[in-house]
Amino acid sequence: MSTGRSRSYQALLGVEPVVRDESMRWPGFAQSQGLPTTKLRYATFNLDNLGIDLIQFQDPIGDPSEPAANRPGSMHLCFKVDDVRAVHGRMRDTGFDFLGEPYTFIEGEVYPAEAHGTEVAYFNDPDGTNLELIAPTGGFARP
Repeated sequence: MSTGRSRSYQALLGVEPVVRDESMRWPGFAQSQGLPTTKLRYATFNLDNLGIDLIQFQDPIGDPSEPAANRPGSMHLCFKVDDVRAVHGRMRDTGFDFLGEPYTFIEGEVYPAEAHGTEVAYFNDPDGTNLELIAPTGGFARP
């Protein structure tokens, strides 16, 4: 696993990984993945109710996906933050490239109307995974 991937998520999440540069190569695990055998490296970040595993398959080596924010069927993972611009700045300082500058939804542009003022920023992790920062207001805010 590239240290860049782990560093990128550390900058995004603001926490250290609980596991970094570990490996797995057991037949039981391989079968749980639908594979006869496997060898991989991984890092794990734990949040309050979410674990993020960064996995690098070494055997078998898979084909990279080609996600894109504007590709039908593509998905993204959204990270709720208190201050998009602060997290955006911290991540840019560590070398992250964003797809554009942070954006704030204006009145009449988003539904529900109470969501205007929500701030977002979009980017890709080192593997091309579509990601978003969001500081929701009004209709986008969830308890």
